[in-house]
Amino acid sequence: MNIDVFIKRRKELKLSQVKLCEGICTQATLSKFENNGRVPSLTILNKLCARLGLMVDDLYQDSTTSTAKIRDGLNHAEKELMMENYQEVIDILSDIKPEKIEFIPLKTQFYYLRGLLNALTNQQPVDILFDFSQILDDLDDKHQSIYTQLAYLGSGVMYSREKQNDKADFYFEKIYQFIEAYHHEPAKDSDDEDDHYLKILTLIFFTSEYYATKGNIKMSNQLVKMGIDLCSEYHVTYYLPRLKLQAAQNAIDEKKSSVEIKRLMNEALAFAHINNNQVVEIRVAALRTKYERDSKTKEEA
Repeated sequence: MNIDVFIKRRKELKLSQVKLCEGICTQATLSKFENNGRVPSLTILNKLCARLGLMVDDLYQDSTTSTAKIRDGLNHAEKELMMENYQEVIDILSDIKPEKIEFIPLKTQFYYLRGLLNALTNQQPVDILFDFSQILDDLDDKHQSIYTQLAYLGSGVMYSREKQNDKADFYFEKIYQFIEAYHHEPAKDSDDEDDHYLKILTLIFFTSEYYATKGNIKMSNQLVKMGIDLCSEYHVTYYLPRLKLQAAQNAIDEKKSSVEIKRLMNEALAFAHINNNQVVEIRVAALRTKYERDSKTKEEA
């Protein structure tokens, strides 16, 4: 146990020993822990750590089950998922055992990430739905956090890829209503997460993509604009390459001018370079080649 982590956190929060242990234990108990390494009962230690915003696991810096390490790993996996670096996400999640996660928001995040990853990589529906059922039936059974919407999203993606459009419609309509409500009156998640907007962007992007595949370009464009505005508001670029690429595809489907289409493709490529998103770079190149070939064929006709 690395007691220095505990002491450093207490000092960062400018809490005296007297203030920290108030209502939990005596100052002597806390002093013996900090100065002599005498560990109090688990009940007392849990309460002291909670007051510092820590988990007991955080004091074991070399432990793979450290809450801080799990949080960092899951946040990294979430950003890599946005970048479509699926193998990196697989590697991160395979090192985390959900049964070892005691902090419910982190466990919920794990099942969301694994479920969506499996949906995007066409894994077995039974495995995908198992992960989302952990959220909908247990971890967020009152459906008050954004993870319920993300579970709906993963389910919608899965059914869309299974060509079960009626079921996909059911989930994406729920998500669209949620996005609309958020757009008109942004509200913080019940978990008050700093990266709430990134999860909103995830909902916006995949819903935009879905409605484009359904031929509803107007709704897709509306969502693309929401996503770009949100990226601008929070100064993030994770989804910009994919949003701009979707906008370019929509412009082609709407038969917009070649100037606008090429501008959107160039913007998608530029943001892909900035984010080192090679997947989007390849998709832009393929879309550009197809667009130029189709345009040439029309001119010859």
